[in-house]
Amino acid sequence: MLARDYAGFTDATEPSGGFVLPATTSVLVVVKVQDSALRPPQFAGGPHGSFAVVDGTCAPSYLEAWLSPLGAYALFGAPPGEFGGTFVDLGDLVGRHGRRLGDTVRELGTWSERFVALDEFLLERTGSGPVVAPEVQWAWRRLVSTVGAVPIGSLAGETGWSHKHLISKFRQQVGLTPKTAARLLRFEHVWRRLGAGESAHWDRIAADGGYADQSHLIRDFHEFTGGTPADFLARSIPAVPREQPSPGDAGIQHE
Repeated sequence: MLARDYAGFTDATEPSGGFVLPATTSVLVVVKVQDSALRPPQFAGGPHGSFAVVDGTCAPSYLEAWLSPLGAYALFGAPPGEFGGTFVDLGDLVGRHGRRLGDTVRELGTWSERFVALDEFLLERTGSGPVVAPEVQWAWRRLVSTVGAVPIGSLAGETGWSHKHLISKFRQQVGLTPKTAARLLRFEHVWRRLGAGESAHWDRIAADGGYADQSHLIRDFHEFTGGTPADFLARSIPAVPREQPSPGDAGIQHE
């Protein structure tokens, strides 16, 4: 269900002019520990194929999780594409369960307790949504396991569906077309390596990430983040999960 692990943030800051939310296959879930004027107290954002510049700063303290699109589909009962590129209050998605999660997280005093509360919410909601089509699940897993390298025509052949039918069902349950998802999985693979603090040797990173060359990598970064890889690193790393806790408890990784 999780695309990556939970993280807790305190004293989160972003560069002036807002922060970049890159295109992604994942569903973002945020629960504010300390509220702020912008965005609901607890909200989710679905997969989207283009970047967005989000106004303002994050809440002073918040819990963040990234769900796989199929995990979110089963959890929320709503196709991720219906709220892709927007922020939706968890209360509007799952009713009192979403609002109760937010209230509980804000009442607890430690990150460990907050992570447990999110665990319990996910476990409680698991299986409450619609059943994912086995063919879509197979296609998604193949794309993830190959980091988007499997040809879409091959996916259709492996599922036994027509190309058109696979695209339709995949878009409904994942929120993106298979082609866009494949491109984003490749991009996210590189993004996470950079977010983990890997030195920016672009030629090597491009080759290891399945790109034809460095210019191909830079074109995708422009499309999915609005800038070069260096621009994205400068503007957006403070707003994404850390692989390791930062000094001063700025990012706390759930184990």
